[in-house]
Amino acid sequence: MARKKVNNAIKMAMVRVANRMFLERGFSNTSVKAIAQELGISTGHITFYYPTKEHLLAILVEKLCDFQWQMMNQTVDEGKTSLMAICLELVAMAAICEENEIAKDFYLSSYTNPMCLEIIRRSDTRRAKEVFGEYCTGWNEEDFAEAETLVSGIEYATLMTTPASASLEVRIAGALNQIMTLYNVPADVRKMKIGKVLAMDYGNIGRRIFTEFTEYIDSENSQLPEE
Repeated sequence: MARKKVNNAIKMAMVRVANRMFLERGFSNTSVKAIAQELGISTGHITFYYPTKEHLLAILVEKLCDFQWQMMNQTVDEGKTSLMAICLELVAMAAICEENEIAKDFYLSSYTNPMCLEIIRRSDTRRAKEVFGEYCTGWNEEDFAEAETLVSGIEYATLMTTPASASLEVRIAGALNQIMTLYNVPADVRKMKIGKVLAMDYGNIGRRIFTEFTEYIDSENSQLPEE
């Protein structure tokens, strides 16, 4: 039992330091060697528990999914199954990616890594069933999972910008309309929700979420998920 507690403490330190570095330096700019140097241990010590840095990223993404959803619901204050919360979540991510290259690297790395993408899709499928269930009568678990495969592609395209990309507002409106259409949300509801979310200070919301999540990850209260 004592050995297990020591191992968990070591693993927790690895997770906390790695995740802090991902959020402060960028996932792409952080190597396992750099994490090991920060902790004063060997790279082999880390890879014994986490074979690649993508395994550490997956833990961070799982934490983010719950943290971000909680903050979205608190921000819009429309209840647990809030359509506005789903809309604002994508808008906030797109806004912070527009101005913060480290945040953009983190989100895009998450959407392009198979382990992390599976976590995102699984989490979003659960929420989609709650939020869009009233519009998708007759849908089963597989239907929602298939829909989220498409939604994750839409989300990635919204976050992944190039010099030729449309403005943030145009990308947001188009993505939200596509997602809600996929889930059979009526046109008048789609128009109202898009207008409402675009009227919010989503840039500030995106900055606040990223900042508070970074602080949360680096705090002593950040707990390793159950295995």
